[in-house]
Amino acid sequence: MQKWERSQKVADLSTIEEIAKEAGVSRSTVSRVINNDPNVNEQTRERVLEVVNSNNYVPNRAARKLAGGRTGVIGLVIPIGVSRLFVEPFFPILIQSVTNRCNQVNRSVMFWLGEPEYERRSITQILSNDLLDGVIVSSLKDQDPIVAALHHSQIPFVLIGRYRDLPVNFVDIDNEKCAQVAVNYLLQTGRKRIATITGVADTMVSRERLDGYRATLAKAGFAVDNNLIAEGGFVEEGGYAAMAKIFPHKPDAVFATNDAMAVGAIRFLREQGVRVPEDVGVVGFDDAPFAASYKPALTTIAQPIGELGRRAVDMLVNVIEQQPNDVMNEIFASDLIIRESA
Repeated sequence: MQKWERSQKVADLSTIEEIAKEAGVSRSTVSRVINNDPNVNEQTRERVLEVVNSNNYVPNRAARKLAGGRTGVIGLVIPIGVSRLFVEPFFPILIQSVTNRCNQVNRSVMFWLGEPEYERRSITQILSNDLLDGVIVSSLKDQDPIVAALHHSQIPFVLIGRYRDLPVNFVDIDNEKCAQVAVNYLLQTGRKRIATITGVADTMVSRERLDGYRATLAKAGFAVDNNLIAEGGFVEEGGYAAMAKIFPHKPDAVFATNDAMAVGAIRFLREQGVRVPEDVGVVGFDDAPFAASYKPALTTIAQPIGELGRRAVDMLVNVIEQQPNDVMNEIFASDLIIRESA
């Protein structure tokens, strides 16, 4: 351990200039000393360390960045509001998995939330932040400006969820195929009036799951009834409100595109005296932690959220360290877990 690491004042960009001036060396020499570059003359190194130690400076991550090195910091960007973060089960699991994997590979995480109206400000903060080696972005809107800005900036980044308009690195599941599996299962159980509760409008994941729902009904010879489609925003109260809109049109099954909305739908049905699954079958999506213990236990698509987060970190570290020429994409399998609700 270098002796200045026990001191208290942080050596940022301005203090590095002060150290360089007092030691009679260049700023780049100070940076090389901070980064333990073995090619620094020993007398010069000792002179810089003496100045650092006498002034109680500590090299921080930004200082290490000066020499073209890496900070070990990864940005996790989730362009949604706080109101969704803690009520949608996907995000706490994702954040935990990304953080745990970063700890395992000796990286730190810097976390951004961004309401849509503040996305331009978020882009500026991300692109101007010298602390980041790379960025992971989740919960994408169609034509998301954050993705385009990152792509043009050349900052290493990985998406959780695909992006159709640019060649980018991503991890994802096959959302359309998963929706097909869920709706096919309901058809196989004899359901004929299958509704769906969608997530957030203008997001890739919502569109893909809705496309899967529509395609499966059409393939089975059923007309798509738009009265059986309602948006729930990926939250329980949204699922409740969506079920209230759909209910007068007499569905006998519901495919909710996440488990929180499935719970909201079941709550509404119970209040109407409707039995689940006898009268209306319900299938969710995610296999959230509460899905198995909920009554009735949720039949759901098990999305590997933790694995998506871990693999996104590994992919980003590879991009940062290896700088591969080819774009990397990885699609994970998801299974239908059959329980009591359908």
